Amino acid sequence: MRFERGVCVAQSDIMAQLVECVPNFSEGRSREVIDAISAAISSTSGCSLLDVDPGASTNRTVYTFVGSPEAVVEAALSAARQAFSLIDMSRHSGEHPRTGALDVCPFIPVQNVTMDDCVHCANVFGQKLAEMLHVPVFLYGEAARRETRRSLPAVRAGEYEALAEKLTRDEWAPDFGPADFVPSWGATVTGARRFLIAYNVNLIATKEQAHRIALDIREQGRGKDQPGRLRKLQAMGWYLDEAHVAQVSTNILDYELTPLHSVFQEVCSDAEALKLPVVGSQIVGLLPLKTLLDSAHFFIQRDGLFVLEEEHKVRLVISKLGLDSLGPFNPKERIIEYMVRSEVDAPLTSLSLQQFVQKVAARTPAPGGGSVSAAVAALGAALAAMVGQMTYGKRQFQNMDAVMRRLIPPFHQASNELLLMVDHDATAFNCYMAALKMPKTTKEEIQRRHAAMQDGLQRAVSVPLALAERVNVLWTPLKEMVVYGNIACKSDAQVAAKALEAAVFGAYYNVMINLRDITDETFTAATHQRASALLQEAKDAAAAVLHAAADRK
Repeated sequence: MRFERGVCVAQSDIMAQLVECVPNFSEGRSREVIDAISAAISSTSGCSLLDVDPGASTNRTVYTFVGSPEAVVEAALSAARQAFSLIDMSRHSGEHPRTGALDVCPFIPVQNVTMDDCVHCANVFGQKLAEMLHVPVFLYGEAARRETRRSLPAVRAGEYEALAEKLTRDEWAPDFGPADFVPSWGATVTGARRFLIAYNVNLIATKEQAHRIALDIREQGRGKDQPGRLRKLQAMGWYLDEAHVAQVSTNILDYELTPLHSVFQEVCSDAEALKLPVVGSQIVGLLPLKTLLDSAHFFIQRDGLFVLEEEHKVRLVISKLGLDSLGPFNPKERIIEYMVRSEVDAPLTSLSLQQFVQKVAARTPAPGGGSVSAAVAALGAALAAMVGQMTYGKRQFQNMDAVMRRLIPPFHQASNELLLMVDHDATAFNCYMAALKMPKTTKEEIQRRHAAMQDGLQRAVSVPLALAERVNVLWTPLKEMVVYGNIACKSDAQVAAKALEAAVFGAYYNVMINLRDITDETFTAATHQRASALLQEAKDAAAAVLHAAADRK
C-alpha cells in the first residue's frame, strides 16, 4: 500500500498491471506452426496465453495473451522470432486481408495501464522487431505518427501483393526498420487501440452476398458518397469452406457505440430483404463481459424478459446471437474478465465462506467490522430476493407474478452492490493504515502524513455511511415482500430484516469510531447527524417489517 499524489493505492493494484496483446499471424492451417508460436508466448515469464483461434479459410491465427507491459512485449517478440523461421508469405493465401507473417500486433489496456502505456509498448516492440528481423514495421491506431496511418485498413491497403512497390514510395516509409521488401515476411503493423471485438455473422449465402451486406452496414460503406449505417465498424464478406457458410466478418472498434446486438440485427435485416437465412454468429478471440451484458439488457428490455443472474444473461445472449453455432462458446474461456482473475489479487468476495471467516479472525485490522457489516447486508438482501424467487412462477402464487417481478430486482441488485462494499471497506481502512506508516521526520513529512491520515479516515467513514444509505432504500420493498411473498418463507424475510438492521448498526459503529479522530468539525458534525438518522430509520423500519410479518398468518 502506498500513496501517489495524495491518493491511496493498494499494493496489489500496483503490481497487477495488465496489457492485452492480440497478434494475428498469417498461418491457420499448420498445427505445428500454430503450436510453436503458442509455445513461444506461453513460455514467456509473466504472460498468460488466454486464447488461440486458428482459421483454415482465412489462413490466420489470432493469439490473445495478457501480462505486464514488459512481459507482453517480450512474448510478442519471442512469437515473431519463432514465426520468422516457419512462415513464408510468398506462398500464403487466405480470405483475410494481410500484409505480413505477423500481420498486426496491437496492445490494449486492460488493468491499471493507460493508452499511453500501450503506445509505448507498440513503439518498443516495433523498434526491437525491426532491429531483430530487419523487416519494415508500421505504427497504427493510437500509436500512429501520421493521421493517414491511424486506420489499419489504410495501412494494409494493397496487402502483401502491393507491398514491394508501396515501400518504394516516400509516404510509405516504415516507422521502424528498412524500406526493403522481405518476401518471406512482408511487413508488420503494430499499435495501440481500445478493445476490438472480432464478430462474424453466419449466412447460408455466397461470399458476394455476404460482402454486399458488409458494404451497407460498415462505417466506410461503399465509399465517400455512400456511407454505411453503423459507426466504428469495419466489415467484409467471405466464405468459410470448413463450415460451408458465408460470413459478414466485422471488427467492432467501439462496442459501446456499436454493440453486438446492433450488428447482428442489421445483418439480419439485410439478409431478410435478400431472402437469406442467418444461422448464428461467432466471436473470434475474447471479449469483455460488458459487451454481453449490454446485449442481454437490450433483449431483456425488448422482449420484457425477467432475467437477473449474470450467468443467465450471458446464456441468453449466446442463445439470441447463436454464438455457439460453429462450436462451443464457453464463457469461462471467452470472456476476458473471467480469464484474467488472479488468485493473488482475488477480492475478499471471491474467497470461500470458510476462507473469509478465517481472514476476519486473523490478527489483522482488515477485514473487520465494516466488511462483515457489508457481508451481512448482502446476505439480508439476498434472503429477501430468495423470498421473491420462492413466490414468483409458482402456480399457487401466480396472481403475484407481476408484484414479484417488481420486487425481486431491487434486492438482487442490492445484494451485488453490497457485496462490493466488503472489499471497499477493507481497502478504505488499509489506506488509513498506510498513512500511519508514512515518514514523519520533517515538518513537511508530518504535514503530508497528517493529511493522508485525515483523507484515509474520511474514506473509512464514507464506505459504512454509503452502506447504511444503500440498505435503507430496501425497507419499503421488504415490507411489501413480507406482505405478498410466499408465507412459507416468512422466517427468511424476518431474518432478512434483522440482517439488514444489524448491518446498519455495524455501519453506524464504524462511522462513530473513525469520526473521533477526524479534525474537520463541520464534516464530523454533519456525518454524525446523518449516521444517527440512518440508524434510527433502520430501527423503525425493521420493527415495522417484523410487525407486518407477525400479522401474517
